[in-house]
Amino acid sequence: MASDLTRYTNKIFMAGALPLMKTIATDVPELAEKFKGINAVYQVSAKVNAQDKEAVHFVVENGEWSCKLGEYFGQNKIDAELEFSSMEKMNAFMKGDMSKLPKMKIKSFGKFIKFMAVLLKMSSLLGIKEPPEDENLCLLLCKLYFYLLSSGISQLNKMGHPDIHDWALKSPDRVYQWAVENHPECTAYLRVKAGKSRAGRGEYKRSKPFFCMKFDTAQHALMILLGTGDMLQMTKDKQLIMEGAPEFGAMIGDYMMIVGDLAK
Repeated sequence: MASDLTRYTNKIFMAGALPLMKTIATDVPELAEKFKGINAVYQVSAKVNAQDKEAVHFVVENGEWSCKLGEYFGQNKIDAELEFSSMEKMNAFMKGDMSKLPKMKIKSFGKFIKFMAVLLKMSSLLGIKEPPEDENLCLLLCKLYFYLLSSGISQLNKMGHPDIHDWALKSPDRVYQWAVENHPECTAYLRVKAGKSRAGRGEYKRSKPFFCMKFDTAQHALMILLGTGDMLQMTKDKQLIMEGAPEFGAMIGDYMMIVGDLAK
């Protein structure tokens, strides 16, 4: 049976990282062009035991991507699937171990190549170590990391991660948000209430978030997200704005690090 660490790590990849492929395929112009008019079904899976597997699948309809957790049981055949023989092997592959290759089930080689182009782009984007100079690229990276962090924290809560689930159980109805000033498209949130949680993309509009970690620019956001900036100095310089009590910023920062450490 897989360890808790293996299960947590695999969920971060399945429910946090791989769904970013939808955003990348939509927001990167050369990839969006590849999928114009395309209909396809893709899946990434990892065997839990002889009968069961964890999975995430993508349905592309006329170039528009949708992503759902779980195996695909629709009417169409899967055009390409990356099937790992264990969660441990998938985790190692996602962390860069190219010796842990999956079994590749390919119905359409052309559509498989397009899918791999998105997967490789995701790998290169999440592998960037320093904030790039290009602002649009910085905004895309921030969006990806905000989505990954909000989804990752929520999924760990649902799996019963000791620290995160204990916090969620004690929480009243509160919304935590990540944002870049003047870029509402680059925003994500996490809603928590009595042990339940839900991650969302975009601004939370039903009420003002209880706490918001806001950055003045995407470049400064990446300095924190990539661990190259001094949080205290950046807060002093108003490059990082904590809208809410500082103690909640430290707490959310701790949970962000848990997700980041699992994905390394």
